[in-house]
Amino acid sequence: MAASKDEVNRKLTFRKYEDGVHRWRSQGENIFNEDTSNKCPTYVHRTPPCQGSCPSGEDVRGWLNIVRGIELPPSEVSMQEYAFRRSTDANPFPSMMGRVCPAPCEQGCNRNNVDDFVGINAVEQYIGDTAKSEGFKFAAAPPIGKQRVAIIGGGPAGLAAAYQLRRKGIASTIFDEHDELGGMFRYGIPGYRTPREFLDHEINRILELGDIDTRMATRVGRDVSLADLEQEYDALLWAIGCQSGRGLPLEHGDAPNCISGVAFLEAFNRGALQVTADRVVCVGGGDTSIDVVSVARRLGKIDKLPKDQLTEFVVGGFTAHDSAYAASRQGAEVTLTSLFERAEMTATEHEVDDALREGVRILDGVMPIEIVVNDEGRATALKLAKCEFIDGKPTALDGSEFEIECDLIVSAIGQGGDLQGIEELGNDRSLMDADKFFQHAQKPGHFVAGDIIHPHLLTTAIGHAAIAADSIERYLGGGEFSKRPKVDVHHFDLLSKLKEMDLAPSEFQHQGTWGTNEADFAVHNYEDRAANEIISSERLYLSHFNYEARHLREMHGPDSEKVLGDFAERTRSLSETEAVEEAGRCMSCGMCFECDNCVIYCPQDAVYRVPKESKTMGRYVATDYTRCIGCHICADVCPTGYIDMALGDH
Repeated sequence: MAASKDEVNRKLTFRKYEDGVHRWRSQGENIFNEDTSNKCPTYVHRTPPCQGSCPSGEDVRGWLNIVRGIELPPSEVSMQEYAFRRSTDANPFPSMMGRVCPAPCEQGCNRNNVDDFVGINAVEQYIGDTAKSEGFKFAAAPPIGKQRVAIIGGGPAGLAAAYQLRRKGIASTIFDEHDELGGMFRYGIPGYRTPREFLDHEINRILELGDIDTRMATRVGRDVSLADLEQEYDALLWAIGCQSGRGLPLEHGDAPNCISGVAFLEAFNRGALQVTADRVVCVGGGDTSIDVVSVARRLGKIDKLPKDQLTEFVVGGFTAHDSAYAASRQGAEVTLTSLFERAEMTATEHEVDDALREGVRILDGVMPIEIVVNDEGRATALKLAKCEFIDGKPTALDGSEFEIECDLIVSAIGQGGDLQGIEELGNDRSLMDADKFFQHAQKPGHFVAGDIIHPHLLTTAIGHAAIAADSIERYLGGGEFSKRPKVDVHHFDLLSKLKEMDLAPSEFQHQGTWGTNEADFAVHNYEDRAANEIISSERLYLSHFNYEARHLREMHGPDSEKVLGDFAERTRSLSETEAVEEAGRCMSCGMCFECDNCVIYCPQDAVYRVPKESKTMGRYVATDYTRCIGCHICADVCPTGYIDMALGDH
C-alpha cells in the first residue's frame, strides 16, 4: 500500500542509518575500499515496478523521463506532445485515467521506500489535459486491409481495442446499446470525476483515426443476430462489460427499493435521476459504492416525492425526474457499510476520505444479515452485525446485531454480465471465458476483453484490449500464437530510440570478429532484460535520493454543508512547472537518468560519458575495458540499478 499523506508528514519510510548508529561515517569507507575482479560493468535495462504494476502496461518511467527532460524528443516535437505519444502507446485515455485510475503503479513505486510515491496519476492528467488544450492528434494510421472486426461494446475496452486495431491497419465497427460511446467512463462514473468534455475529446480523437464505424442503440442478440455478425465480420471482440449489479443474497433482496449500484449510477449519468431517497444505505466498500454514496449526498431528497417517481422507478427506467426537482433538494442521510475494516476496504483511500468529508457515515467491519420489509414488501430497515472472517468467509458475531432504518438500499457488492440473447457465449457466472491470448474459450474467431472476463479496473480492461488486438491481428494473418513476454508491458526500446535520433548501428557484415566495444554495428555493453525482470528497491542505491515532498493536485472537495448540488469537477491539473518537478521525483528504476555517479566515482576513469553527438536515452555512459579493473564501485553507486558487474573475463 502506498504511503499515506499522514505517514509522509510524520516520518520517512527509509533511513540511511539504523537505530543506535550515531557516528557519522564517510561513505568512502564502504565504497572506496577498492578491489578487483574479472568482471566489468554492463548496462542492464529492467522494468520498473510502476510499469510492472500497471494493468494496461504503460511505459510510465518513459513518459515521466520525457516530462522531466531526461529523454529528449526529436527536434520538431515538444516535450508535451512526445510524452503524449509515449503515454498513449498503451492507453489512449490519459485525461480519464489520470483522474480516476486507482493507480496500482503508485502503490508499486520504489520511491515509497524513500518518502512517498511519485504522483504518476497527476502527471498523466497533465499530459492528457495538455494534449486536449494543444490539440495533439494520434499519428496517422496505416492503410486498412480488406478485413473488418466487430467490436461489441463501446466502453474503455472496446474503444481501446478499436484504437489498437486501427494502428495495425485493421478496420472495425463498434456496436453499443447506449446512445453514446464511453461505457463505464460515461455511465458508471459520475461526471464530476470524468468530465464529459475531456471524455468526449478522447473518444473523438480515436474515431478521427478513421475506419472505425459505430452502430449505437444496437444490442447484439436483439437488434442484430450473432449469426449475422459472424457472417459479415472476420473476427468478433466481446467487450460488453458488466452492466448487471448483484443483489444482496438475503431474503427480500428483490424488494422494489433494493437496487444495484450499477443501475443507480447509470440512471444518474443518463440524467434521469435528479434526487434520491431520504435515508440511503449502500452495501459495498469498493469504488462503485463510494460513487453511489457521493452521488446520493449530492442529489439529496425532496419532500413529498410522488410515489411513481421514487428512486426505484427512475432506476428501472419507468420514469424520469423533472430537472426542476433540483431546486427543492434537501440533504439526504447516507450510510455506507463494508464487510472490511476501513484500512482493508478496496476503495481508493482518498475517495473514502472525500466521502467522509461530504457527510457520508461509514460503518466498517459489518455484514448485512436481514432486510426488514413492511406490509407492502418495501424495505424499511437493514439489519447488520459486526463480523469476522473465518476461513475467508464473513461470520456474524453473536449479540452484535443492530438495525439502520432506510428508504433505499443500494447493493454494490459485485457485477455480472448481461448475456440476454447471447447466452451461448457465457459461463455459469454470467461472464465469458477466455484463454491467455484473450480468445473466447469455445468460439474460434471470437475474442474477449474487459470486465466480462472478470470485473476489475478500467486500466485492466484497456490492457486486455491491447493484447486482444495483437491476437486478432495474428488470427487474421493466419499466424501462430506465440508466447508473450514474462513482463508483458510496453518497454523502452533502445534500438528504436537510436533510429529515431539517427544513431542506428551500421549494418552488420556477418563476419567473425572479437570485441565490439569500438565497433559501430553493435550497441556496446548494453543488455535488455526488461521483458523478464522487474527491478526491486534492493537493487537501487537509495541513499542517493533526498526527501522531496510530492506535488499534490488542487482538489475540489465540498464538505457536508456544501455538497448538496455540487457537481463541479474534483481534480485540477498540475501546472507545467509542477508536472516537471513531480516527474523529476521519479528514480528511473532500471534505466540511467544521467546522475554522473559512475563517472565521478570510477577510480580508473574507465567509465565515460558517450560523446554528445552519440548520446541518447540509455546511451549516456559506457566503459573503456582497457582501463576497467572490475572494482564494482560504479555498480555500488548507481542509484537506478542500471549497472551490473558481468561480461566475464576481460
